[in-house]
Amino acid sequence: MEIITPKFKETIRKSNPDILRFDTLKTLQVNLGNICNQYCEHCHIAAGPAGSNVMNKDIIEKIILFLRSNKGLILDITGGCPELTPHFRYLIEETRSLVSRLIVRTNLTILTQKGMEWIPEWCRDHQVVIMASLPCFTESNVNRQRGNGVFQKSISALSRLNELGYGNSLELNLVYNPSVDFLPGPQEELEKDYRSQLFEHHHIRFNHLFTIVNAPIGRFKNYLETNRRAGEYLKLLADNFNPDTIANLMCRTLVNVDWQGILYNCDFNQALGLPMRNGTGEIIEIDHIGDAIEKGPEIVIGNHCYCCTAGAGSSCTGELIK
Repeated sequence: MEIITPKFKETIRKSNPDILRFDTLKTLQVNLGNICNQYCEHCHIAAGPAGSNVMNKDIIEKIILFLRSNKGLILDITGGCPELTPHFRYLIEETRSLVSRLIVRTNLTILTQKGMEWIPEWCRDHQVVIMASLPCFTESNVNRQRGNGVFQKSISALSRLNELGYGNSLELNLVYNPSVDFLPGPQEELEKDYRSQLFEHHHIRFNHLFTIVNAPIGRFKNYLETNRRAGEYLKLLADNFNPDTIANLMCRTLVNVDWQGILYNCDFNQALGLPMRNGTGEIIEIDHIGDAIEKGPEIVIGNHCYCCTAGAGSSCTGELIK
């Protein structure tokens, strides 16, 4: 039996037809590329050790130039594994004084890799906010999704970060996403479980836990299709559409930059190759970011966007309804 899901654009227009345009830029999210020391089965950009899409210094310089002219934004650096890219340090050193908040999204295991031991202290010295992906507080679940040995390496990295003041005077946040095709439980309750389990068994401290709903794209989409669950999962997301989430959608205040300097409304759109376009349909690049933030172009959406509006909502900083 075919599972029919209403188009996301139709659903959101029924709730609020004026919400489909970009509002105000608050966060510049920079995806440095798809190189990574891990190969995670749910990665939406299919990152891994063979990743070859890496941002060059010319694009980095354009980002720095923009931030120099637009001080006070949030800079959110992601990947892949951003720490592995050649100009990771340069980007942070040149922009730290220009932004109000500088976030690095890490998979944690890179912090334990030989030759990368400098990263935790360096992040401390530059007052970097660390968003650490840890999809569960149990070893078996983490290793199943991310590979054998990943959990223990993650705990080792978290312990080192705690020693340096992260989780106390410096901000350390954890990011959770479900291991399979279901919606995460309430963020506040899951945070309590993480906090008690990680401290009781590993003496780990952190500031906040953010829950993220899996988008039906990338390797997770492959998983769904292999298990013939793609239609059912999309229906699950659509059935749990919550109109109270849409005013806080991250795509209304965030612009994502890919390794080539092309702009997107979010990292999911980047993974799907759905760039922002100007009024004549041309792809907007970092050189012309003014077209994306001054003229309020229509947000590029698709049925994958149901993942951000299901239940309590989902964004790069967790639930949308607090």
